[in-house]
Amino acid sequence: MTRIIAGAAGSLTLAVPDAGTRPTSDRVRESLFSALESADLIAEAAVLDLYAGSGALGLEAVSRGAASADLVEKAPRAASVAARNARAIGRAVPGASVRVHRASADAYLRSANGVFDLVFLDPPYDVGETELSSTLSLLVPRLAAGATVVIERASRSAEPSLPAGLTHDRAKKYGDTTLWWALRA
Repeated sequence: MTRIIAGAAGSLTLAVPDAGTRPTSDRVRESLFSALESADLIAEAAVLDLYAGSGALGLEAVSRGAASADLVEKAPRAASVAARNARAIGRAVPGASVRVHRASADAYLRSANGVFDLVFLDPPYDVGETELSSTLSLLVPRLAAGATVVIERASRSAEPSLPAGLTHDRAKKYGDTTLWWALRA
């Protein structure tokens, strides 16, 4: 069971796609969002959740005070689940601005107009380093000054190669999951 951990929609149960996604565990999300809140990176942030799956990361941010979240998911079933979860957040957080985009991460980034303060990338583990690097390169022009990017990968994966415009900040391992933090240079 996946749920919103805290904020205005705390304890709200989220639907998860029946296959094809790997939801971020509650333990990892709780630790991640504690760090984000202590750094004051969520309040009023424009959030982008690439490879969104159920949308749990972007929706958790909205529950905790982000101004908006754009959830990007190319799998039709997962995008449908994310849209259902976005509607539930909309009922729990009046005025929440959540948009679901059924597109690949790269296609979305090529056509996006806004800039984002906080970005989550949780690509499937089979997404290779070259593909991830390409996506990160497309992301850089969509980042606000001082933006934070959190990349979730298998702990056995190599540290992501960052394009010009992003710098490594830190990494934190949680069992078989590692979160890499990068900052807009």
